[in-house]
Amino acid sequence: MDQSPGRPRGADIVVETLERLGVRRIFTLSGNHIMPIFDALLGTDIAVVHVRQEAACVHMADAWGRLTGEVGVALVTGGQGQTNGAAALFTALAAESPVLLLSGHAGLSEIGRGAFQELAQADIARPMTKASWTAASVDTLADDIARALRIAREGRPGPVHLSLPVDLLEAPAQAVPPSSVPAEAAPPSSAPAAAAPPSSAPAEAAIRAGEPGADLVAAVMAELGRAQRPLILCGPVACGAAGRARMAALEAASGLPVLGMESPRGLNDPSLGAFAEVLAQADCLVLVGKPLDFTLKFGEAPAVAPACRFVVIDPDPTLVARVDPARLAVAGAGDALATLAALARSCRARSSDAARRPGDGTDWPAAVRAAVAYRPADWDDRRGPEGRLHPVELCRGVAAFLDRHPGGTLICDGGEIGQWPQALVQAPRRLINGVSGTIGASLPFALAARLHDPAGPVVAVLGDGTFGFHMAEFDTAVRYGLPFIAVVGNDARWNAEYQIQLRQYGAARARHCDLLSSRYDRVVTALGGHGALVTRAEDLPGALEEAHASGLPACLNVLIDSVPAPVIRRPKVSAP
Repeated sequence: MDQSPGRPRGADIVVETLERLGVRRIFTLSGNHIMPIFDALLGTDIAVVHVRQEAACVHMADAWGRLTGEVGVALVTGGQGQTNGAAALFTALAAESPVLLLSGHAGLSEIGRGAFQELAQADIARPMTKASWTAASVDTLADDIARALRIAREGRPGPVHLSLPVDLLEAPAQAVPPSSVPAEAAPPSSAPAAAAPPSSAPAEAAIRAGEPGADLVAAVMAELGRAQRPLILCGPVACGAAGRARMAALEAASGLPVLGMESPRGLNDPSLGAFAEVLAQADCLVLVGKPLDFTLKFGEAPAVAPACRFVVIDPDPTLVARVDPARLAVAGAGDALATLAALARSCRARSSDAARRPGDGTDWPAAVRAAVAYRPADWDDRRGPEGRLHPVELCRGVAAFLDRHPGGTLICDGGEIGQWPQALVQAPRRLINGVSGTIGASLPFALAARLHDPAGPVVAVLGDGTFGFHMAEFDTAVRYGLPFIAVVGNDARWNAEYQIQLRQYGAARARHCDLLSSRYDRVVTALGGHGALVTRAEDLPGALEEAHASGLPACLNVLIDSVPAPVIRRPKVSAP
């Protein structure tokens, strides 16, 4: 292998480009095809977090992207290493999280000859990414990396996959003549514009919506002025810290309700209280980077009134086509955060009082706020049976802990138990599984959150089924000194599926969803962390404080009552 001065290896080009473009950390799991990159990382300022399973490092990159706005970078080997990691891309795609998955790949010179771990990796990842391709030349590696990072950030953020053939990583620049590269290695001509070859600059420009035009902003403001009960709904990209600040600024400037939607429960998102009630009353829905999909019941009655008009501002013009043209009042291109800022500026420059009150004189924004804030009064009386906590008791304990230790990050995961803290616990930063509804990411999320903020507490509330996906990442947390608290709601079953069985088939046919009431706390202790079993609500505050004081990655194994997730509805008031 020629490593003489002036002839960097492909791996050196990859690492130098990442460092030059501001990548500070890579989440990875080693493997044969990527060892040249491991070697090239030595002596750089890029931190490496070496995990125990490939999907975990992609989940960590996802959390990093959501928390920082930077592109989270994951690096895995080829073959099943790539397929393990690619499985986590679906969560990042639905959450609109900027992620770059770099995977090793069989050597180009061996493609089609039965190469070690040869797979059509770009094809496997493509449905779960904005773009996916295989590098074709040492001399274009820098362009490949730069383009991948750009695509992940621009327009609607999301994951990108790039496969790196091992012979390109090992070879010096110009060592592989372009004519020897198989046609399948290059991005296919039928791929979407975001995956087109680097030379197609006009095609790539289509994914960069940026600021909405002045005419579009004016049209949106005019439509809001005509509406009596408008709702401005924002997608996952606006649900991070920066986006929530912009949503709050727009609500303050306009006086109109501005809400973020990032939950697979959609209009039944427990953090939005009785949102379903006001959604059905709205006469105008402004979707800012919020796809019309299952989370809004596709805009159909009774969830959305048949006469409700739609305004769609999105970086992806194909999403406009989801709205019935007869109901589409305004549509145009714009990035979500830029659109929120532009609308706020426009509101501050004019009075929007006419849009604040319906014709019946009621205060629509106040009605929406009351519905979203509503929680059933009898929740405070919920108690679990002897030896178990009700999820409300668990969440009250976590909420009080985060109040005592401000500046924290809350992570919610799991089918049923993950919904309760979304309704009851507040924190400056929140990470949930997102619109994908896929469970299992919370422990990797917690590690990334701790790296992002070494000071504030990180608390992950998850189910016992969820714990099994990535429990080995407690080993990673111990190795890197990343303390956090996992609060495992242990009801000894896959409760979301069990609840489906009860509702649809009856108790007599509820089978095969049981788990052992295992001592997950002892698993964590064995891996070098802190563990404790909690069976009484009065013991939870002390257990949380002990876990926090330990300075170790911690697991509180909390035995809970097996109850369904909350679906919040306000009682109907009978007319006098």
